[in-house]
Amino acid sequence: MRDSYDVLVIGGGQAGIPLAHALAAAGKSVALAERKWLGGSCINFGCTPTKAVITSARIAHLARRAADYGISVAGVEVDFAAVLTRARDISESMRGHLRQGFEGRANPALIEGHARFLGKDGGQFRLAVGEREVRAAQVVLDTGTRSAIPPIEGLADIDHIDSENWLEHRELPARLAIVGGGYIGLEMAQFYRRMGSEVVVIERGEQIAGHEDRDVAAALGRILGGEGIEFRLKSSASRFRRSAAGVTVAIEHEGAEETLEMSHVFVALGREPNTDQLGLETIGLEVDAHGIVPTDARLASAVSGVWAAGDIRGGPMFTHSAWDDYRILASQLAGDGSRTCARIVPYAMFTDPELGRVGIGEDEARRQGRRIRVGRFDIADNGKARERGETAGFIKVIADADDDRLLGAAVLAPEGAELVHLYVTLMNAGAPYTVLERAIQIHPTLAEAAQSAVAAIE
Repeated sequence: MRDSYDVLVIGGGQAGIPLAHALAAAGKSVALAERKWLGGSCINFGCTPTKAVITSARIAHLARRAADYGISVAGVEVDFAAVLTRARDISESMRGHLRQGFEGRANPALIEGHARFLGKDGGQFRLAVGEREVRAAQVVLDTGTRSAIPPIEGLADIDHIDSENWLEHRELPARLAIVGGGYIGLEMAQFYRRMGSEVVVIERGEQIAGHEDRDVAAALGRILGGEGIEFRLKSSASRFRRSAAGVTVAIEHEGAEETLEMSHVFVALGREPNTDQLGLETIGLEVDAHGIVPTDARLASAVSGVWAAGDIRGGPMFTHSAWDDYRILASQLAGDGSRTCARIVPYAMFTDPELGRVGIGEDEARRQGRRIRVGRFDIADNGKARERGETAGFIKVIADADDDRLLGAAVLAPEGAELVHLYVTLMNAGAPYTVLERAIQIHPTLAEAAQSAVAAIE
């Protein structure tokens, strides 16, 4: 195996792997360094296994509602360990497929081990990858993020669950405290509740889903609350203690303290970048206060020849934006350099109903002082939703009052993560919302609700 490459990609995530293959196909000598598992957070503990267990939870939920559809189902039993095994099997299968893509190949080469800069020698970077030393003319950082675990008193003394180790906790929590009411916290709250856990979500902000419009967050809270999930808003977990029941959680709320007796704790307080053990100081590359590698629109860092992709480069931290980073970097390193991160990035929260989002919300648009028009449509008024027996939620679209172009949309609806792409396409085309308003949608479909929302614009 050679020890000098045109490009070394550090991290086998959703940007790193396709980039390594693309650059090798373009004639560059490429190596990919990965210290643990191929596939990054998405395949190993994020998107893939979480959506697998969320699907199992939805099946259990629908089975309990079977009588609503005229079907009799006698007793719904959850085999929690089997649910996790199914998710783990799917992840391992996908990870194995990624490994097969490197087997028998010298280019791109897969080097297993932790990668760290040692410095620069002439026109090449020196790096240690495990026990080897390699050199590369250019380096792409795709090292991802890890769960942010704050220094809360007693947290280090309990066996807490987080977004990386949850698959290893094969016992269904009887009473689960989820610290953090963001996207991960809410998805997992509904999953565990539908599995049979009692769930309390502790959120320091005035609303759950703090980046969303107030009416969207409130509607989502009502839906989840209707399934029995409890919320403690404007509250912070201040202390953890082991107890006979499992864990005593002390919560501070507006100067008062409340204690909860829980069996387990799930910490969902965000992610922090894996940039602290890369030896960046040896090449003079500085990160910001949050550990993010600052990049320009080309994903180039402040050090020539070093690029960043995925979560560590800041901005939207989604698998699909990381995958698009690969396309940007392939353009920069082996193409015409035309692609940049001037782009529209949608996202979704995979609760049930799903929340599909793109662009800015109404609250942000008003804070910016924009002239806007708003359209809203309740899912209960859509025929397909009524036929499905899933009528919770609404769609809200924000349009520029001057040119009728969409500024953003929130789709809290069945298949919301799919429906939002109607608006994504419209926004990428720079077309006015009237294009969708005048189109013909199949009846009966949920897509009619997306059309009805733009037709309702003031």
